[in-house]
Amino acid sequence: MNEPRRQRGVALVMAILVVALATTAATALISREALDVERTGNLIESDQAWAYVEGGEAWARMILARDLKDNQTDGPKDDWAQLPPPIQVPGGYLAGHVEDLQARFNLNNLVGADGKTDARAMALFQRLLRRLGIEAGLALAVADWIDPDVEARPPDGAEDDFYAGLTPPYRTPNQPMQDVSELRLVRGVTPEIYDQLAPYVTALPEPTPINLNTAPAVLVAAASEKLPEDLVQEVLSRRAERPFEKTADFFQDSRIRALQLDAKAQEHFSTDSHYFLARVEARIGRGRAASATVLQRARNGSVRILLRLAEAPPAPEAPAKTDSAPP
Repeated sequence: MNEPRRQRGVALVMAILVVALATTAATALISREALDVERTGNLIESDQAWAYVEGGEAWARMILARDLKDNQTDGPKDDWAQLPPPIQVPGGYLAGHVEDLQARFNLNNLVGADGKTDARAMALFQRLLRRLGIEAGLALAVADWIDPDVEARPPDGAEDDFYAGLTPPYRTPNQPMQDVSELRLVRGVTPEIYDQLAPYVTALPEPTPINLNTAPAVLVAAASEKLPEDLVQEVLSRRAERPFEKTADFFQDSRIRALQLDAKAQEHFSTDSHYFLARVEARIGRGRAASATVLQRARNGSVRILLRLAEAPPAPEAPAKTDSAPP
């Protein structure tokens, strides 16, 4: 009589074990399926965000091409220079803006096509460094980074013999900078100096003037030791309503003319630009995409993507929380 009861007890335990295993397997399958669904949703949202970013880049190229047809100068009143509000799109938002890269000093101006130092560009850059409170000798190390020779400029220049002694060691490229982030590798550039200098410099593939209509006052004032930054700021303030049509409009101001500047100071500047940076960010659900794209606008109006920078741009300000967009 005890044997049948024992068998029924074993059968009951086996049944419970089978149910437990089946429940565990079902739970694992459901969890994996939910994870797969979530992962697929994230990928779809990321792809959608990138599609919006590419659309933002296309908009930037279109507005820059149209701008050249409308006027021959580039300044703060142009459509491309306006900061548009974030655009609500299904499931999120799209934000971005265009910056004038010729509102900055082109580091590649320091060395000419012949491989020799451009003395006037070097002097301007050194004045800019001093006005920013940075040692002017840094300009020598930057020029050594770019020029084709291996002779360091005394006393603050640096070539392979210096960089080879670092940990880890590396060599100078001895060619124009491809991206301003290379500045971080140059002798004397600390993270603090880089952060301080980066807003005022760029690295473009050809010599470029500085646009008087978009450049900051401290950079324009670096054209001469005689130029007080506060006076430059005051003269530049008019460009918000009426951009300079030509460089002489700035230098022929009576207060600037009274300083008796070197006539060649004007050669550093222009009132139009050909290189721009388009920063675009899109967020769709949990998907985010961002790009910082250098655009080159030719004189015939065509606009092409020159490169996409390795560093993602800082996120543009997001719109207020709504039912259709994330915070």
